[in-house]
Amino acid sequence: MTKRWTRRPPGSTWGDWGEDDELGRINLLTPEKVLQGVREVEHGITFSLSLPLDYPGGSALNQRRYPPIMRPTEDLQYKPDVFYNVVAREAIAPSLIDVWSDDMVTLWLQYSTQWDSLAHQGAEFDVHGDGTAEPVYYNGYRAGTDIIGPREDAKGDGSGSLSHAAHLGLEHMAAHGVQGRGVLVDLAHHLGTEWQPVGLRTLKEIMDADGVVVEPGDMLLLHTGFATQVLAWEKNPDPKAIHATAAYLDGKDPDLLEWITDSKISALVADNYAVEGLVPDRNREPHTLLPIHHLCLFKLGVPLGELWYLHELAAWLREHRRSRFLLTAPPLRLPGAQGSPLTPVATV
Repeated sequence: MTKRWTRRPPGSTWGDWGEDDELGRINLLTPEKVLQGVREVEHGITFSLSLPLDYPGGSALNQRRYPPIMRPTEDLQYKPDVFYNVVAREAIAPSLIDVWSDDMVTLWLQYSTQWDSLAHQGAEFDVHGDGTAEPVYYNGYRAGTDIIGPREDAKGDGSGSLSHAAHLGLEHMAAHGVQGRGVLVDLAHHLGTEWQPVGLRTLKEIMDADGVVVEPGDMLLLHTGFATQVLAWEKNPDPKAIHATAAYLDGKDPDLLEWITDSKISALVADNYAVEGLVPDRNREPHTLLPIHHLCLFKLGVPLGELWYLHELAAWLREHRRSRFLLTAPPLRLPGAQGSPLTPVATV
């Protein structure tokens, strides 16, 4: 038992890798799992699985997330009047032919192709069995202490006290390395791009039809066609269609949730907005808006990948009657990040 909790959520992995674990099922990406991924490489062909990070364009998909803002930090014709020569220990006035280019970016970390960290979503849970629910995250890390949200003095310009994950940030995942065997399920090929929920029955039917087998430690990727449509909109997405395009996992299907648990996948990825559908219900009892997020991030420690670009990879795999590949997908090693852009690479 850990000091942070004496009672863990039913079906969770809390404590399975130690009381201070911050990786969850990324721990299943062992050297042997990496070698399994390497053994899938036969042609040496690589696929970038990232959208350009200024897609989808605008803020129609999420009003709290905006495209990157880039600007230079140097005048491109910059010429220093005085240059200090460290070796000679004197200031000189050089005549230079160099042209300088340097820039900076304001980046909403979950705007485009991204990982959701285990600090992205927690829940209220009675971790001590005393009848009092507390806001906690995976492995019992505390909201307000271990994961800190925006405070009143935060001004949004970097001068205030902003949100920060003292624990469960993506730097741990980056340091461990995210490489192993990826397995793709091509929902779009079987279902088209109509907005529809996919429960376990449909998922299994598609996997059986394509001979897809998922084993413990695999990273599971779902191709729905959503990101393909995002590219087609050319950064001007239809504000209604962007919320009702392509298939999504049905988080209200208890059999699907049980399968995700039992499969022991190390990561769950989709080319759509949230892996599952944002479909509110009228349940007046306390419940989670996003059951798969709740299961994966809060209970199991399974990071979620969203808005990945899978079109070319899915087409190649289908042409060659394959579903497995080597996946390399580390987030930015940015301490405290609760989400991170990335450029995943699949090698076949």
